[in-house]
Amino acid sequence: MSMRLFIGAVGRMKNGPENALFKDYFDRCNKAGPKVGLGPMQLAETIETKNPHKRERQRLEALGLTKMPIKNSRIIVLDERGRNLPSVAFSDRLENWRDDGIPQASFLIGGPDGLEPSIVSDADLVLSFGAMTWPHMMARILLVEQLYRSISLLSGHPYHRA
Repeated sequence: MSMRLFIGAVGRMKNGPENALFKDYFDRCNKAGPKVGLGPMQLAETIETKNPHKRERQRLEALGLTKMPIKNSRIIVLDERGRNLPSVAFSDRLENWRDDGIPQASFLIGGPDGLEPSIVSDADLVLSFGAMTWPHMMARILLVEQLYRSISLLSGHPYHRA
């Protein structure tokens, strides 16, 4: 069985060291992931709006995210109020979804103001990378590294050390 991995994100990552690091892990996932039934991986970006009102910014950004190819998938949103899963538990969750025949896991990352509350409340999993605040572009790197770590765990590769 195979489960596609999709990242939908608000904002466009500029060229630079962060983008290079993201691309490195993204490429690693696409190379190794299909061997363990996770992949291919796809990224789609939507524009970050400049509306002066936070709720309206979130609503407009949510429209862009909901137009992405996320139907028939598990929706995982990144939010500071989400669950802080250990890497092995995160990997287990992906493995279980894959084994249950879920066709896609879709990870949604909001802009600087976070995601529109209805997207968060409708998610299958609300995930946090800890209590600290991370720039939303950095959250992409943390996510794709954890996806690669999950792939490594499932393949028995020594990348993850407990």
